[in-house]
Amino acid sequence: MDFAQNLFAVTLFIRNKEVSKSFYLQVFDKFPIFEDENSAVFKFGDTMINLLLIGEAPSLINPARVAAPDSGSSFQFTIQVPNVDEHADRLTSLGVDLVNGPMNRPWGIRTLLLADPDGHLWEFAQDL
Repeated sequence: MDFAQNLFAVTLFIRNKEVSKSFYLQVFDKFPIFEDENSAVFKFGDTMINLLLIGEAPSLINPARVAAPDSGSSFQFTIQVPNVDEHADRLTSLGVDLVNGPMNRPWGIRTLLLADPDGHLWEFAQDL
């Protein structure tokens, strides 16, 4: 049974909606498809990225606990781009600090890594 066809949505817990929204507008050149006082939702292909204020997270995931912002990364998102180096130049011109890259990986891709204002990691990757 193959019922898990598409990733529909990812919710990222954030500290400041305006700061995070501005970052996603600048870095990904996307506008929210939905917004209210607690969240902003961006569409990446068929997947929605929901930026939700961390104070609202417990009501969504209770009884699970929200991780502390300084607990470190346990995942990263990867988006495919045609040219990593062009994005590296664009991002650095916007004042975005790259975590690493651009670099060639032994598995045949070129990558760069950046963090959003809340530490969520985003990798840009291109096939070599």
